Amino acid sequence: MPGILYIVGTPIGNLSDFSPRAIQTLREVDFIAAEDTRVTLKLLNHFDIRKPLVSYHEHNLRERGEVIIQRVLDGENVAVVSDAGMPCVSDPGEDIVRLAAEADIQTIVIPGPSAAISALCISGLSTSRFSFEGFLSTNRKNRREHLQSLIGDTHTLIFYEAPHKLLDTLKDMAAAFGEGRRISLCREMTKIHEQVFRTTLQEAVQYYTENTPKGEFVLILEGAQKPEEPEMTLEEAVEEAVQLVQSGFRATDAAKQVSARTPFKKSEIYSALISMSREE
Repeated sequence: MPGILYIVGTPIGNLSDFSPRAIQTLREVDFIAAEDTRVTLKLLNHFDIRKPLVSYHEHNLRERGEVIIQRVLDGENVAVVSDAGMPCVSDPGEDIVRLAAEADIQTIVIPGPSAAISALCISGLSTSRFSFEGFLSTNRKNRREHLQSLIGDTHTLIFYEAPHKLLDTLKDMAAAFGEGRRISLCREMTKIHEQVFRTTLQEAVQYYTENTPKGEFVLILEGAQKPEEPEMTLEEAVEEAVQLVQSGFRATDAAKQVSARTPFKKSEIYSALISMSREE
């Protein structure tokens, strides 16, 4: 029987965030596939977990992924972890999950901290709909093209950024989205120096021009404003209701439907419909 592939979330800073279920899983699997074995070894030592480690990162994911999958097919259980947070999010873990799916291997997720979701929750911006964009390209042309493709996106946008690239990224964002677009810069999530800076792109550029960025950042950017829909007149609302009646709706149901998406009361639309039918 094949083994099981576990996707295990690890702390993004505060070790107290490591769940009992995650600890138990790492203790019970046969081996652990880690992004950086040195980083993961420190985590394992802290929780007194003794398990064989194999490296699995973006530079060896093709070759090493096939080896890991074969071991699971042979009956071993493996836990995949990243240096911090949930594997598979801006992480080579997504590739091994794909391989596991192709091999019909059972995959179980052990949820854990996520820098993107944690930052979104405290950003002060809309959380109802969002788009995770990950790391922008280090190539300026590609980075600008990526940002240009998002200009009309009304979702809240989430980016990861390193401190040495932050200022250039903010300048490119201001050029693409406008200096007044709101942004929350969340750095060092769950760590001692955690900070949330809620501001505009213009003010962020000015601040980090004068102050050197420190720590890893999650950028939560306000989405584009939806264009205002033109106001509808009562006559236009009634005309919509008439079309519904002609397609088979009862007058009261047509009035109710149109009322739900216009500023007018059901009774107003219904009365107008009845008056029109009498005139006919």
